[in-house]
Amino acid sequence: MSNLELIIGNKNYSTWSLRPWFFLKNLDVEFKEKLVFLFEDDTNDILSPYFSNDKVPVLLDDDLQIWDTLAIIEYVADKFPEKQGWPIDAKARAIARSTAAEMHSSFFALRNALPMNLRKHFPDYPINDDVKADIQRIYALWDYCRQNATVKGPWLMGEFSGVDAMYAPVVMRLQGYDVKLSGFAAEYAEHVSSNKFMQEWVAAGKQETQIIALDEV
Repeated sequence: MSNLELIIGNKNYSTWSLRPWFFLKNLDVEFKEKLVFLFEDDTNDILSPYFSNDKVPVLLDDDLQIWDTLAIIEYVADKFPEKQGWPIDAKARAIARSTAAEMHSSFFALRNALPMNLRKHFPDYPINDDVKADIQRIYALWDYCRQNATVKGPWLMGEFSGVDAMYAPVVMRLQGYDVKLSGFAAEYAEHVSSNKFMQEWVAAGKQETQIIALDEV
C-alpha cells in the first residue's frame, strides 16, 4: 500500500504539476492527490507547511518531502525500480536523462510565450524566432531519442519513461497554440495527447473555473 501524496496546482495551467502526475499514472504507482489552486489569497498559506518555498509540485512519502518535478521523477523511479521509470540500457538511460534535464533547465522563450491553457485554443498564434528555435531544438531532441532507443514503441525511448513525463506539457502547449507538426513529432504528440491519463488531466483542467492572467491572452 503506497503512502505517496502528490500536491499539485491547477490542472488547466500547471505544467510542473502535470509532469510527476503523468509519470506516476503511467507507471501505475498508487498515490493520493491534493490540488491547490494557485494565485489565490490563501495559496501560500496552504503551501506553507511544505518545504517547497510555496511552490508545487510536492511529493510526500510519509514524513519525507520531495519538491521539484525532476527530483520527484527520480525519487519515484528509485523507489519503484520494478516499474522501470528510466530505460534499462545505460546509454539509452543517459540520453533520456540528458533530454529530460534540458527540458528542466531550458526553453524559456517557449515557456514564456506559450503558457499552457487547456481551456483555450490559439489558432494562428504569432510565434517569434526565439520560440521557433526552441521548438526546433525540441524536435531534434525527440528525433535523437527515437534514433537511440533500444526498444520499439511509441514513446521517446520506445517505452514510457521519465523523459516522456517531462515533455508531456510541451505537447499540450504545441497543440494549444496550433503549431503544425510533422513526422515523428506529429506521431509522438498524437500518442501523448491520446494517452488516457493525459485525457483525464485535460478533462479535469477544462472543468476548473479559476481564471488567472493567462486567460486574458
